[in-house]
Amino acid sequence: MNAQSQLLMIEDDHRLAQMVGEYLGQSGMQVTHRADGASGLAQLQGSELPDLVILDLMLPDMDGLEVCRRLRALPGAAAQVPVLMLTAKGDPMDRVIGLEIGADDYLPKPFEPRELLARIRAILRRRETGAQPAANLLRFGSLEIDRDARTISVAGEVADLTSYQFDLLAAMAERAGRVLTRDQIMEAVRGRELEAFDRSIDVHMGRIRAAIEADPKNPRRILTVRGVGYVFAKQQD
Repeated sequence: MNAQSQLLMIEDDHRLAQMVGEYLGQSGMQVTHRADGASGLAQLQGSELPDLVILDLMLPDMDGLEVCRRLRALPGAAAQVPVLMLTAKGDPMDRVIGLEIGADDYLPKPFEPRELLARIRAILRRRETGAQPAANLLRFGSLEIDRDARTISVAGEVADLTSYQFDLLAAMAERAGRVLTRDQIMEAVRGRELEAFDRSIDVHMGRIRAAIEADPKNPRRILTVRGVGYVFAKQQD
């Protein structure tokens, strides 16, 4: 992992941002702070992109969900920058909506700095390495997964997925035909352990299906195995 990871923190609490910056700086990460959504988005349209964005849900000019939506709509590489969203503790809907619109992970406030660091490292590790397959180009009918370019295409059209969702799909495709539990899927991408009653993996699967399935409500590529988990179908279109 890059010893000088560049992070952007969009957070209106200056005291919290200073504390986070100092703590992460001890682990070789450099944190740039912006106190509102507009200045944060402006930073993301500059010449140098951060490796990750720490995004607060509650901001003075627009909420973090809107910032995330606008980020994912930016042209080029900016739209692929991983996002760790800070949400209100005990509000699962904010987390679900955040994941649905493209956040890679979430962390409820208040949080332990050590957990924040662990989450950041996990996201950066997935982005830089992932679980490398034997072949870097996987094809299943009209679906193509390019591990080198980190792109997904269906019938030649590029599918819009976050960095984490790309890793989830690639990990399942490498294990096509095998029924995987949620824990096994998350372990395969070296992510955080599945929390009790956490169904964030289901939200990500919904987003992946929306991007690669002709009919997401009747999927043919990623199938649900009731009471167990998911399976990536070997035989597709």
